[in-house]
Amino acid sequence: MSLGATKSHAQEFAQANPKDIALYPQQNVCRNVLDISGIWKFKKDVKNTGEAEQWFNGLTDAEQIAVPGSWNDQHEGDHNYLGTAWYELETNVPEAWKNDNIYIRVGSAVYFSKMWINGIAVGQHEGGHLPFAFLISDKIKWGEKNRITIEVENELKPDRIPNGNVQGGSFSNFPASNYDFFPYAGLSRKVFLYSTPKKAAIKDITVQTDFEGSTGKLSVLVEKEGAINKGVLNIKGHGVNKDVPFTFRNHQAEVKTDIPNVELWSPKNPALYEVTVYLGSKKSPLDVYTLETGVRTIKVTSTQVLLNGEPILLKGFGKHEDFPIYGRATTLPVMVKDYSLMKWVGANSYRTSHYPYSEEYYTMADREGFLIIDETPAVGLVFFDGDEAIQKRHAQAEFALKEVISRDKNHPSVVAWSVANEPSIRDLAATFQGKISEATQKEVSEGRKTLSGLMKKAKELDPTRITSFASVMGGPYDWLTDCDVIFLNRYYGWYTNVGYFDQARAYLNGELDKIYNQFKKPILLSEFGADAIAGSHGTEDEIFTEEYQKKLINMYLDVANSKEYIVGMHIWNFADFRTAQAIMRVDGMNLKGVFTQNRRPKMAAHLLRERWFGTNKF
Repeated sequence: MSLGATKSHAQEFAQANPKDIALYPQQNVCRNVLDISGIWKFKKDVKNTGEAEQWFNGLTDAEQIAVPGSWNDQHEGDHNYLGTAWYELETNVPEAWKNDNIYIRVGSAVYFSKMWINGIAVGQHEGGHLPFAFLISDKIKWGEKNRITIEVENELKPDRIPNGNVQGGSFSNFPASNYDFFPYAGLSRKVFLYSTPKKAAIKDITVQTDFEGSTGKLSVLVEKEGAINKGVLNIKGHGVNKDVPFTFRNHQAEVKTDIPNVELWSPKNPALYEVTVYLGSKKSPLDVYTLETGVRTIKVTSTQVLLNGEPILLKGFGKHEDFPIYGRATTLPVMVKDYSLMKWVGANSYRTSHYPYSEEYYTMADREGFLIIDETPAVGLVFFDGDEAIQKRHAQAEFALKEVISRDKNHPSVVAWSVANEPSIRDLAATFQGKISEATQKEVSEGRKTLSGLMKKAKELDPTRITSFASVMGGPYDWLTDCDVIFLNRYYGWYTNVGYFDQARAYLNGELDKIYNQFKKPILLSEFGADAIAGSHGTEDEIFTEEYQKKLINMYLDVANSKEYIVGMHIWNFADFRTAQAIMRVDGMNLKGVFTQNRRPKMAAHLLRERWFGTNKF
């Protein structure tokens, strides 16, 4: 299906290509990078007339706005604005780049965006939380400033991922998202200009690793463009400095090499090697690109996840990119703090709920030894609103999957792809009661086709990692069939059986055993927890107190300790986060964090530190 088809006022907008975001912009002897983030012009287009009025030829009466940064909390009165808005920046392009190919790369524009350079249409992209890039060499003006214009709109529509304004959906929010986090809008990650050599350039690098005994096995697929037929691969690190010449065939070269006395990558020893590709000779390359990789394997048995052939337990969290004023913007000090706090409690992993995070998170995870479940933005999928909407969401989910795998495939920290979070049928109670109507059965069949199709596509694109999705309470078990590891979001004791801990434990115990006995696959509890107002305390089991949250999390961990097939426990959530307004969301916040939004620990955080540095399995 065509993605992002909108009125274009006779202008031609190229579609973004996932291949163009495979390599993060890098400054080296052959490439240049210019970070053009900062203060941009900003103007809301409430009547959606900007294109017809040609705002791409220059914004008037504009405000100032920070990029990166969600627009919702930068100006008063814009918090719930999700319509169309325009960004503009004027900048020179260095004269030294004149003979190179020049690209612009936007880290994230939520949700649908179009771009112009000097009033000339460049391209468009649908879907937030992932970058897109376009070649703009022929649109550059040399010796003068160039006007960059980006139109962004974040309307909540049923046929998008994540979706909104879903009639009959699970949420009743304002704004009307069909998911439980705030729909922040705008340019939330960095914007770069960068150059690559015009004669020949590296287009993509795919690294896959294995080992036999003490020997590491490296397979590197190099894709290039331009007139060059040879190159050199260099592996460096941990006593190794090895060159491997190679030749191209049909713009590709597959290079296989060994690493003697290999240092395997793991949370306890996040050993990284530099992999550098040179086009032409190493001494005088036409292009060069360096990435870090770790040699490691990830495999699954009926009861275990094996990292480098050894069982590993995933202890950690679901998270969000969320912080006051910044919204969903890249905030590097907060990122560093989050990794420090996760180490403090003894965590070794997290899920990028419910969208891919900025690239810096993955690079830091590689270096710090964290395991990542990398999730696409396919949140809250439904299957009851007609074939056209279902197919549109499926197409967008598959496109986003291609983007996230293209971008993140070389990170040793990424051990799993989660293709969706909490896809749902309209009557979730039906699966518990065994009352599956004909209409519900059609939803189940459509959901199975979509989810199995996405997991199959993930395996085609990357057969080396775990594939799964996070299943909602009441979700059809049939959907779990093709998961490598079963991810379950479960809230016994909170959304059901609230206060009745014995009942909640019994239901959790029973369902876990039932699912395992049916599928004989390892299970990771990808969400569980309870809201707690920081500083609220009680002597009884009172909901919203820190004691209640602590007791519920402790119960879940005890249950997990008794099950040999439980391979991971990811608490919902790492830190309190902003969501849409609803009666069940005090102050528009989800308060299930074991840390507050400003990263102060609740009682549950101290419980985790005690347990995860102790002798328990979890």
